[in-house]
Amino acid sequence: MRCLGIDYGEKRIGLSYGDELGVATPLPALTDPTPKARMAALAQVIRQRTITDLVLGHPLNMDDSAGFKAREAEAFAVRLKEEFALPVHLVDERLTSYEAESSIPKHQRRALRATGLIDSRAACIILQDYLNLRIPPGGSP
Repeated sequence: MRCLGIDYGEKRIGLSYGDELGVATPLPALTDPTPKARMAALAQVIRQRTITDLVLGHPLNMDDSAGFKAREAEAFAVRLKEEFALPVHLVDERLTSYEAESSIPKHQRRALRATGLIDSRAACIILQDYLNLRIPPGGSP
């Protein structure tokens, strides 16, 4: 099991990696200027790390409904399945960006947003949530 955590956004795609050890680690975010370039970079990461599963954040509303962003993520999940023929697991990502951002001093947040650091930290939280469900503490997958 080699999982790629994904925090999808229109301008940046945050990434993280995790395997059967059960620990998610952030990867550099995809910040290429066009969606086509970001997809090419994503394909490269998937090949290089021989990814077996994609774990995509699903931004549900606080009332569990699927709003515009959740439907956007669902459409991206379909595209990922078609493009890479890998399982795509949607994981509730409510408040992950807030949690990731809160770990960064306020005076640095604005400058770091464009780098994708916050997005990759959010992807790490998403993937860790998934791994925690798949690999219980002290257990094996």
